[in-house]
Amino acid sequence: MNNLIERQREIVARHIRGENEHDWEAVYSTFVQDDRAHYDVVPLGVVFKGIEGVRGFYQSIATALPDLQIEVRSEYDVPGCSIREVTISGTHKGRFAGIEPLGNPIRIDMAAFYTFDAESERLIAEKIYYDQASVLQQMQGKHVADVA
Repeated sequence: MNNLIERQREIVARHIRGENEHDWEAVYSTFVQDDRAHYDVVPLGVVFKGIEGVRGFYQSIATALPDLQIEVRSEYDVPGCSIREVTISGTHKGRFAGIEPLGNPIRIDMAAFYTFDAESERLIAEKIYYDQASVLQQMQGKHVADVA
């Protein structure tokens, strides 16, 4: 079981390294390359299905936050699933979730769940949870006190 956890950790580390380096092909290669792949953005209620959907999600993020950086805060692993608590930062320079960019800095605390295909040991899915209201406020340049 420890070997399995180590392999999961390696693929997640390679995945996040690809995101930080903006090497999207490296990120895509961590997923199974078929219709089982998916990216779930829970706060938006959106699932990007298949490897092409995964690619589409990352293209939208690369446009919205071209200087995206991810800092891993904590790691949890069980066979078949790895969880990372991360902080994402970047500058809102492209349209995201219908919000036009104002060039605002963005900081998002997030939990990401990675599930794996047992045979290939690649990702089947990444499922993310974060506070969407806070993200929208940052994109729009509003503080919590301004919208309360």
